[in-house]
Amino acid sequence: MKLQRMNRRALALGALAVTGALALTACGSDDTGNSDGGDASATAQAGNIDCGDAKGQLQASGSTAQKNAIDAWVKQYTAACKDVQINYNPTGSGAGITAFTQGQTAFAGSDSALKPEEVEASKKVCTDGQGIDLPMVGGPIAVGFNVPGVDTLALDAPTLAKIFDNKITKWNDPAIAKLNSGAELPDLKIQAFHRSDESGTTDNLTKYLKAAAPQDWKYEPGKSWEAEGGQSAQGSSGLAQQVKQTSGAISYFELSYAAEGIKTVDIKTEATEPVKATIENATAAIGAAKVVGTGKDLALELDYTPSAEGAYPIVLVTYEIVCDKGNKADTLPATKSFLNYMASEEGQGQLADAGYAPMPQEIITKVRETVSSLS
Repeated sequence: MKLQRMNRRALALGALAVTGALALTACGSDDTGNSDGGDASATAQAGNIDCGDAKGQLQASGSTAQKNAIDAWVKQYTAACKDVQINYNPTGSGAGITAFTQGQTAFAGSDSALKPEEVEASKKVCTDGQGIDLPMVGGPIAVGFNVPGVDTLALDAPTLAKIFDNKITKWNDPAIAKLNSGAELPDLKIQAFHRSDESGTTDNLTKYLKAAAPQDWKYEPGKSWEAEGGQSAQGSSGLAQQVKQTSGAISYFELSYAAEGIKTVDIKTEATEPVKATIENATAAIGAAKVVGTGKDLALELDYTPSAEGAYPIVLVTYEIVCDKGNKADTLPATKSFLNYMASEEGQGQLADAGYAPMPQEIITKVRETVSSLS
């Protein structure tokens, strides 16, 4: 395990350098997952964290997808900044944004960028400012499955769309068999699970389905599940649990939730081979993202239909949403200190250990500059 952690750490640091080709177009979870960041590294990294004047409690909530990354960050940060207590409640992206715009939290985590009406709502709590999107965490949305006797499964966007829209209901359907030549697919009912809460993970999955299979996915992308049929569960951990315990199940969640024995689908794209859900393959896709936010907002536009070899198409970026100006004086020092650590080389270097992809260098550099300017 120690060697694996070293390899993942090397991958994370390598990704920070390799993804330097990103094209910038503007300057502008009830989950309980834990991550072992390594006690030895905790002591070493604690000395590199600038606590500044940070103290007191920091309340935040939102994305369940980043919960395991937050766990790893909090472990390292609070080892250094003992006067700060960080409480992150993984309520889902939609609930996190609502809590932020109602002034209940210092920042929110969301797997999709703020909508115009959410920006407008944020102005009520950001004195003379507004909420902005800071991309901090990346990674693949894994499609997990539980089909007895099947260890490897490839699906394309049209087939996934039909499965999640209750149009394909058996695992031995001809469309699935065609993509998995030689596999012994059982005559077993498909049990498709989706999020019951508003979720940026759902938003990104449905954006992929809409972009890659527009003829088969008739619903508009969004945080709420619109398709009929299927079953629901709360949070990424809830979906992962359903896949683990339900024969015939299929669902979607951030890759770290598939770590405990859940098999994941390889996605057929225009590339010659189906693409596996890995950190490396997600980084390849995120590296093609474009910054479309204006001013200090760093919202990204992702490409859900990549054709490059090894580019995994179902990815998400989790944003930390914070006021650019008008943050509460009693929480601003801790907010800046913690976000600065998250965006630091050390913080980003923790992500691969927790099953996530770090942000490309150009983007994370801009994030660091923006965090320093928060007021």
